[in-house]
Amino acid sequence: MTLFLPGILPHEIGYLQSLLTFAVERNEIAGSIDFNIFMNMSSLQTLGLGRNKFTGNLSRDVGNITMLTNLDLQDNHFTGLIPIEFGQLYHLETLGLLLNSLSGSIPHELFNISTLRILSLVGNALSGVLPTHLCHASPFLEELHLGRNSITGAIPNSISNCSQLTILSLPENKFSGYIPTHLGNLRHLQILQLFRNNLTQAPSSSFITSLTNCKSLTILSIDDNPLNGVIPASVGNLSSALRTFTTVNCKFSGSIPVEIGNLSNLMALELSANELSGNIPLTISHLHELQGLYVSYNMLGGSIPHAICDLFRLDTLIMSQNQFSGPIPKCLENVSSVRILHLHSNMLNSSIPSSLWGLKDLNSLDLSSNSLNGFLPQEISNLGAAIHINLSMNQLSKSIPSTIGKLRNLINLSLANNRLEGSIPVSMGSMINLANLDLSYNNLSGSIPKSLEALQHLDYFNVSFNSLSGEIPNGGSFRNFTMDSFKGNEALCGIPKFHVQICSSISNHTSKRNKVERASFIVFGVVAFISIVSLAFIIVKNKRKDKMTREVDESIFIVPERISYYELLQATERFDESNLLGTGSSCSVYKGILNNGKDIVVKVFNMQLEGISRIFDVECEILRSIRHRNLTSVISSCSNEVFKALVLEYMPKGNLEKWLYSYNYCLNMMERLNIMIDVASALEYLHHGYSMPIVHSDLKPSNVLLDEDMVAHVSDFGIAKLLCDGDSFALTNTLATLGYIAPEYGLEGLVSTRCDVYSYGVMLIETFTRKRPSDDMFCGDMNLKRWVELSLSEIPDEVIDANLVMNLEEEMIDKNMQCVSSILELALKCSADSPGDRINMKQAHAELQKIKHRFSQ
Repeated sequence: MTLFLPGILPHEIGYLQSLLTFAVERNEIAGSIDFNIFMNMSSLQTLGLGRNKFTGNLSRDVGNITMLTNLDLQDNHFTGLIPIEFGQLYHLETLGLLLNSLSGSIPHELFNISTLRILSLVGNALSGVLPTHLCHASPFLEELHLGRNSITGAIPNSISNCSQLTILSLPENKFSGYIPTHLGNLRHLQILQLFRNNLTQAPSSSFITSLTNCKSLTILSIDDNPLNGVIPASVGNLSSALRTFTTVNCKFSGSIPVEIGNLSNLMALELSANELSGNIPLTISHLHELQGLYVSYNMLGGSIPHAICDLFRLDTLIMSQNQFSGPIPKCLENVSSVRILHLHSNMLNSSIPSSLWGLKDLNSLDLSSNSLNGFLPQEISNLGAAIHINLSMNQLSKSIPSTIGKLRNLINLSLANNRLEGSIPVSMGSMINLANLDLSYNNLSGSIPKSLEALQHLDYFNVSFNSLSGEIPNGGSFRNFTMDSFKGNEALCGIPKFHVQICSSISNHTSKRNKVERASFIVFGVVAFISIVSLAFIIVKNKRKDKMTREVDESIFIVPERISYYELLQATERFDESNLLGTGSSCSVYKGILNNGKDIVVKVFNMQLEGISRIFDVECEILRSIRHRNLTSVISSCSNEVFKALVLEYMPKGNLEKWLYSYNYCLNMMERLNIMIDVASALEYLHHGYSMPIVHSDLKPSNVLLDEDMVAHVSDFGIAKLLCDGDSFALTNTLATLGYIAPEYGLEGLVSTRCDVYSYGVMLIETFTRKRPSDDMFCGDMNLKRWVELSLSEIPDEVIDANLVMNLEEEMIDKNMQCVSSILELALKCSADSPGDRINMKQAHAELQKIKHRFSQ
């Protein structure tokens, strides 16, 4: 028996002795827990209390629930020690205590549990050292997550006993001593994270060399450790699957080995803040999958090699604070994918190549503190996506082109400390997002345009030490500026707070009145003419307006936002376990936050599974083609041979499954009805509103996501099917979720739109009965559909979810009962055993709308 009863923990649940699973997750239940209520549950295997607000200490009595295999207490406010009695859970496979406030040392007894596979204690206040006998008694440990604690001492050599380890994550602790070369014995290791500790490496050998035995290694992060030494040539022998290699602030010296070019699947290479010297090796051009290259704050020199231009997937290039000289390569135009280009604080000279202004996706450009000369061309307006441009402290001359006003996304612009002349373009008043503008220390002349008063977000403005004249504007953001923004311009005038001379005002009222009268006469005649012309124009324009609006809206949807692997790495904090929303058979789902503050969901596909590329391709094909209010919105995708992910819109209210089986979040009648109408609308579009019918194939409550307004969005198209060339069905050997599968799908592999109708019918029943198709009460010939068929005509109140009639007046109870009966009758029409007997989604959607209209009167 399985029980999901979020909300409260009554002592009466202790009487459910046959319970196998008790889950109270992703709610906001507060207070302490009396773990004694679980003591009588002799069969309890899974206890899930994660992602709530439970407080207090962990009870020693948990050690008496001896049949537990999974214990999840993550993301709460538990304090105190981890009881050593947890070591008595001899069947335990997964222990999740991450994101609490636990203290003290990790009980060595935990590592005596022979069945333990996953141990996660991330984000607590744990201290002490790891046991020297690590994995002697727990040889099956696959994942060890201990990051963000205060654990000290060395990583014991006995770590090599954990021969099944795939993830070793020990970042942000106080580990010291040598990184053991025994890590090379972990042949299955995929992720090794040791960053932000105080680890070193033995002078006589490099632990990196030992890792060449780990042929499945995909992520290696060792930042912020005083490793000293050099990056060995053996780095080129690391796993061919390596995607991320970060060694920021490790005190590495010497050159970047040419063998780095062997890591052909590398997507993020971070070598910043070391003491590296020499040139960038030309073999860098072999890293065709590279998206992020960071080598800033080193002593690298020579010219920037043209080999960089072969990195066609490059998104981020940061080479600042080095000793690079010569020109910026003209061939950078080949790297059209680059979004962040930082080359500041080097010794680059010559002019900025014209090809650079063709990088239309460039988001951030920093070439400051070099010796660049030449001028800014009109083509600077091509950088329409840019939000940050810093060209300060160079030798740029001539005027600022007026086309700069087209950079309406720009937030930060600095052209300070150059030799610019001419006036400040009036068009800058169109840069509506500008927050920081620095034009100081140039030879600019003329007045400060009043158009800049329109820049509502302008917080910092500096035009000091130029040759400007005239009146300083005093409207808009200029009310907040001080004298520091304008000093060094002797001919400026304005209000006293700017510490400049007061502007002289000559007032000629007579002349002004005459001008006004003449202007009024002229305007009157012009207005009459314009009114006639405008009337005709409006009539024509209105006829075209709807068409133009549709075309604009469609174009907005067609262009997806491009997000790189490196951005996903940052957004999810390196795919940290604390951001993991859930895992499925083919993927892991993480919550992330982009640099612009946007919440996203990252669906990372498990590349170890056979056929996963096909599943990814299918979902990409479906999601990039379809557009509907009730379908998941895809923001971007990130894909190569070793990494595939979809970036989706974040749905803050979770999924329908959570709401159906959560006490705290119980849905009322109308909410359930609206959600199922949304789902029906989505399916009607997939089956009848798209150029080719699309079969979702895996419809169930967990694949129905809810946004902030409780609008439903159908998700997960990994096993969807496109019915092409007039086909009414297709064959498949892919199995969907049991309980929701149509008979012809499960028995013969026949997939059609009628399969979705069947699944929808089952889900419609589940939504209003709050019974899963897999409930223990269904066995033999009895299933969810059969149960409803038998009960609906005889005792309908037995099948309706009690929450829909609880604490209501009798009249309302009767109304809700009638409504649910009508819905269940419709559900049975959808879930008929024979495909030919089922109604289609157009009919189902229309019927559900009628039911809503009838019972909302």
